[in-house]
Amino acid sequence: MTDDIRLAIIVNPALPLGLVANTVGAISVGLGARMPALAARRLTDRESRTIDISSALPVPILQAQAETIRSLMLKALLPLQDHAIVPFPAFARSLHDYRDYEATFPDRDLAEEEIDGLGLAGPSKWIKSLTGSLKLLR
Repeated sequence: MTDDIRLAIIVNPALPLGLVANTVGAISVGLGARMPALAARRLTDRESRTIDISSALPVPILQAQAETIRSLMLKALLPLQDHAIVPFPAFARSLHDYRDYEATFPDRDLAEEEIDGLGLAGPSKWIKSLTGSLKLLR
């Protein structure tokens, strides 16, 4: 399933470092949950120590301002199969219980929300078309 799959995580570089890390971590969990083939494997070393792998594919962390991230998200929200779109809306930071996020979400319009980060997984051509002009986060 990962033959033609590419990943990208886009994050707002204006966020403080801790929030960048939190955003990337949360998005990564969402991508892995949506597409388990990205990492649902185990490896064993010669001493029989078994680990769970982190990712079977490279995970570039790209940067873009919040408005660009929102625009990319809206472009990505097309009815495609075998893809994942995991946004991290800024309002989620003020909610400390997932049930509150789930209850609040239906009353929100993502086109009007600030988006701190976005995770994408899908066909290489699709990912490149959305992220090809973005720079790596440094």
